[in-house]
Amino acid sequence: MLTLPFRRWFLPLTLAVVATIGLVALASVWPFAWFLAAVAAALVMLGVYDIVQPGHSVLRNYPIAAHLRFLLEAIRPEIRQYFLEDDTQGTPFARRQRAVVYQRAKGQLDKVPFGTQLEVYDPAFEWLNHSIAAKQPASEPFRVRIGGPFCLKPYDASVFNISAMSFGALSANAIRALNKGARMGGFAHDTGEGGLSPYHREHGGDLIFEIGSGYFSCRDADGRFSAERFAALAALDQVKMIEIKISQGAKPGHGGVLPGAKVSPEIAATRGVTVGVDCISPPCHGAFSTPIEMMHFIALLRRLSGGKPVGFKLCIGQPWEFLAMCKAMLVTGIAPDFIVVDGTEGGTGAAPLEFVDHIGMPLRDGLSFVHNALVGIGLRDRIRIGAAGKITSAFDIARTMAIGAD
Repeated sequence: MLTLPFRRWFLPLTLAVVATIGLVALASVWPFAWFLAAVAAALVMLGVYDIVQPGHSVLRNYPIAAHLRFLLEAIRPEIRQYFLEDDTQGTPFARRQRAVVYQRAKGQLDKVPFGTQLEVYDPAFEWLNHSIAAKQPASEPFRVRIGGPFCLKPYDASVFNISAMSFGALSANAIRALNKGARMGGFAHDTGEGGLSPYHREHGGDLIFEIGSGYFSCRDADGRFSAERFAALAALDQVKMIEIKISQGAKPGHGGVLPGAKVSPEIAATRGVTVGVDCISPPCHGAFSTPIEMMHFIALLRRLSGGKPVGFKLCIGQPWEFLAMCKAMLVTGIAPDFIVVDGTEGGTGAAPLEFVDHIGMPLRDGLSFVHNALVGIGLRDRIRIGAAGKITSAFDIARTMAIGAD
């Protein structure tokens, strides 16, 4: 079903239609108006085509006007080259230093520090050492079993899955599309901390039910964790694993606010909050406050879910805090079935600008630290490690697995 965002496209297309009609009427007294009418009619046809074409959402949401963006992109300056010359002991010595400057809007560097070679930033200078003793590709699917000794319903997860994005931050159609893709591809779809919505369930793709500090979809009227509501959702066959969000890469140690104006009836019903009232995610959990209490909460969720894998996600900050969790695992004898390490590269629209790319360990450092810590306490073989943070290609997967991810 095609939905038309009237507030976005009505004005430019209406102006083109009105101009076409007016110029046709004016052509009886001003012959040149026929030419202008033809131009206006072409804009009308372009706008109609933009609305119905399925290939580009920007054109569909901003017909006619969006073409200006692509025109400006086509003529923007792409590369600037800097040439530095130096003299060494009176002998002319030319040294060329190249830097590529990209638009900040593309999420790429727009400055290169003085004296830094381009290669530092160029992904072409990352590689894997191959072997000349090649083997036939494996025929079995790349899947990893998740579930420790106390897990009654282990899950064979794909190595590549959809990381957490909440309903409310994403539209219903986006959630539908992601979950349908998960079902078609045979991988898991993380719900995000915004709760488990009806749209997550429409296509039947495997779900990782993420529980954040707001306990959305499993909270009582006061915002506290509700064991009854959690158990009802965790019992769904579609829910394969439970993930506690301690922190995320783009905004560790920070909660979140969904403004009341965006809290629609369907979002309120999914999250268990009040329509039109600011939806606040606290910066920390209320169901536990110490590493030992956290381990007991993991055991509770595992029991309430009927023995499904339970783990947690975090971005490493102070290393001793994760080591305290490791000690709690040894003291209580309770361990998560998996840990997802989120790097500070993780993106979100809910992060303050000051947090983005500056708070928390990058994925490589955090992942290596968690892997080594679990090896050190003798639990690495029973706890699977996931990783998130700009993993978008097969090379990213191979590199991340090489430094400790499952």
